[in-house]
Order: sequence, then structure tokens, then C-alpha cells
Amino acid sequence: MSTSAADWDRRYGGADLVWSAEPNVWVRERCEGLPPGWALDVAAGEGRNALWLVEQGWDAVATDFSAVAVARMGEIADRRLGDRRGAFTAVVADATGPQPRPPSDLSVDSGTGGFELVLLVYLHLPPEQWRAALAAAVDAAGPGGAVLVVAHALRNLTEGVGGPQDPGILLDPEAVVDSAAGLPVDVELAELRERVVPGADRPALDSVVLFRTR
Repeated sequence: MSTSAADWDRRYGGADLVWSAEPNVWVRERCEGLPPGWALDVAAGEGRNALWLVEQGWDAVATDFSAVAVARMGEIADRRLGDRRGAFTAVVADATGPQPRPPSDLSVDSGTGGFELVLLVYLHLPPEQWRAALAAAVDAAGPGGAVLVVAHALRNLTEGVGGPQDPGILLDPEAVVDSAAGLPVDVELAELRERVVPGADRPALDSVVLFRTR
């Protein structure tokens, strides 16, 4: 899987959506019905999870290092959100660096404050970069905030279907938890979940980990 912004710019520059317009099933499961607040979707792609959260009453910031993806998020938001458009902001930012802060100053160099919810959904990076991204996500969450990680599991290579095929960037739940060592978080949930893939003869295996910041 490429980690080049230019490669992703080309991919997002096509006519069709790269990802589904629907939110990730585990994001929906964990977040549906939560009291709305400020959410951050890191490496958001076309913004499917952040846009859905806005439709549930949240204010959401979505980041991606692809400027083309960020522009596409804005276009989709214009078409989809109606009078909730002002609750959605798309920002160019690298997942491994400082993230925006709510609610008013949305530059990556902004000051204090934190999100009630931070999402890292199918962000697959080499170990050192992954730990940097997780640390940045935790730092972006306010005290008591939730950091939800959804990842293709390493076991998916042999027991599941789809996802990246590089074992060096896949994460079983235990690996996600281990990568948070030293960060100010508690683990609320760490599970291996089966996700139905239409047309496949077996489910995909996802790691779903929910951290709570101290």
C-alpha cells in the first residue's frame, strides 16, 4: 500500500468513489447513539465516517494528506449535508504529525482543546509511523475522549479476505494495544471482529480497539 500523497492524489482524482459512501460498520456500531460532540477523522479519505457523524449531529473535522481527497470531501459535503454543512471541516494534514484542534482554530498548529472522539480507520503504516499516528490521535483527544482504531488484522491474511497484503503493516488487536504503550490511555475494548464481505466465501477479520484518554 502506497504511503505517497502524490499516489493517493492520483487515486482520488478518478471519477468514482474509492471507498464506500457508507460509514464503516464498526464506527456505526460504536458511535451510533452517542451524545454528539467534536469528532476528528484521521486519514479520512473521502470522509465517509466524518460525514456520517455530522449527519448524526456531531461537528467533525476530517484530515488527509492527499489534497485531492480533502477537496473531494468538501464537494461531497456540499452536496450531502445541507444546513449541516458548517459542521464539517476538511483539512490537509499528515496522520503522523500534529492534528487540528476544535472548535475555532482548525490549523494543525492550533493550541489547546481536544476532541470527544478520534477515529483511525484502516490507517496502515510501518510500525514507527503507526505509533506516531496513534500518539498524535491520542494527543488530539480531550481528557476522557475516545480513540477508536479499526484495522485489518494480521490474521486476515490467512483467515480472512481483502485488505493490504503486507504483514508488516497489519494489526491484530494485541498489536494495537501494544503500540499504545506509554500513552495516557486505558483500553475499553480490544476485539477481533468478523466483517461480512459481499460475494466473498469468508468474512474479513478486523481489529476493533477503543481507547479512553486519561
